[in-house]
Amino acid sequence: MKVHQSLVKPLLVAGTATVTVVAGLAGPVQAGENYGQYSQFAKRSAGNHWSGGQAAGQWTWKPLGPGTSEISWGDPKKWPPSYAEKFVHVGNWLMLDGWRDNGTYYTVRVTKEQIGDAKCKNLRTFATSGRQHYVKWDIPSTGYCLKAWGTITEKSSGKVVDFGHTQIWSPPAPCSNKYLGTKTCIKQWESWWDNNGKPGKPITRKLDRDQYIARGLGMAFKIQQYYPKNWKSEARNYWKW
Repeated sequence: MKVHQSLVKPLLVAGTATVTVVAGLAGPVQAGENYGQYSQFAKRSAGNHWSGGQAAGQWTWKPLGPGTSEISWGDPKKWPPSYAEKFVHVGNWLMLDGWRDNGTYYTVRVTKEQIGDAKCKNLRTFATSGRQHYVKWDIPSTGYCLKAWGTITEKSSGKVVDFGHTQIWSPPAPCSNKYLGTKTCIKQWESWWDNNGKPGKPITRKLDRDQYIARGLGMAFKIQQYYPKNWKSEARNYWKW
């Protein structure tokens, strides 16, 4: 995700050193696929993405135990970053617990979650508390929309931020970038809103973007940001560590 500045930051951009490119698997949609096969959630996996002819960011998954892993996004020149999001695999869901940054932890807890079709229609409420349902683990054959509202609590101070997060997840389809050619990706469109810790203030939009996650490779195969400004990056290297 990596969208938080103070509490909500834009996607960081940076490069990396010597890496080994891992071969991706392009091809038709396969039955029984799951998010882990695309994201590399449960593996010591990493990658970098480039924009404007130079390295623009790096990510790394670090498994913490069965069903739990954290992903860091940041500048490899200052690696490891202080920032990492913690995800937990529960049943058919990958749940966002929160993230650590600046020497403290931020918990994410929802007050309302809805699920609907790929146009964010036919929405129904399915949760009113707990961790955020971030993505379905088993990849369905059709797209779906997730809407979440809730609070982010800074554990060191008790500061609370109100947030809203809308995602549309699309099923596997061919994708391509100029460095690695054609692969198979799932696509996440997301819009993040918050009030930056100002109690009683309305949440406002902070980020809109697409992210393509490639089968057998991992995150950030292609990122197209639409708001607050138009920006694009493409993965160039993936590796295991």
